[in-house]
Amino acid sequence: MSDRVTTATGPSALHTVNLVKIYQTGGLPVHAVRGIDLLVEPGEFVAIMGPSGSGKSTLVHMLGGLDTRTSGEIWVDGKRADTLNESAWAILRRQKIGFVFQFFNLVDNMTVADNVELPALLGGAPAKHARERRQYLLGELGLTDKADAAPAQLSGGEQQRVALARALANQPQVLLADEPTGNLDSRNTRDVLRLIGEVHRQGQTIVMVTHDARVAGLADRVVTLLDGQIVDDGLMAPVRRRPKSGAGDVVELHG
Repeated sequence: MSDRVTTATGPSALHTVNLVKIYQTGGLPVHAVRGIDLLVEPGEFVAIMGPSGSGKSTLVHMLGGLDTRTSGEIWVDGKRADTLNESAWAILRRQKIGFVFQFFNLVDNMTVADNVELPALLGGAPAKHARERRQYLLGELGLTDKADAAPAQLSGGEQQRVALARALANQPQVLLADEPTGNLDSRNTRDVLRLIGEVHRQGQTIVMVTHDARVAGLADRVVTLLDGQIVDDGLMAPVRRRPKSGAGDVVELHG
């Protein structure tokens, strides 16, 4: 294979070739991911679904270099990434990958504003641009008045919205999300999905693990895992809007 993976429209956003992850538990091998081939094109929104233990989170963590693969290949923006060392992965994440997790992972001794600005500054953005990006994201998520607060002063839903803003701060080429609405009530879920839908319409590539069919309904494509393997990979049908949206209409934010 060459040193670049491309699609008809240019370099792939993400691509895996026969990706395998085996954990050793009590001396016994546990196959978490079994030979996954996955191609994500730029601007695509892929939802990954499946029962607990099917390998969803393990796959997403490997895509972002947070977990090492046992064998196989990982390509990011058309370039081989699985052979990178830890520091090179850190640079790649800083430049091209945003992460949002179910459990926030905010920096406790930094304000909300600093938590959101930090990735952009680390990625080399000018301070003015980082500040403007932070103001935009917090405004979109209804958190402008929380900019100077510490994470501990926020509710769980507010912390998750801050985590999403942080993940998008440096305008990553790929957003990786692991159950970002798993612990949220319906109101906070709507706020998070509204911004995710908006950045996707702007061209953001997204790979999101979810158990929620409403969340998957925003995606272009749903990949289903079972026992570490892809058992289904299909396009989502366009959503037909009802005349008036309500609390249960999160899926229709896709537009």
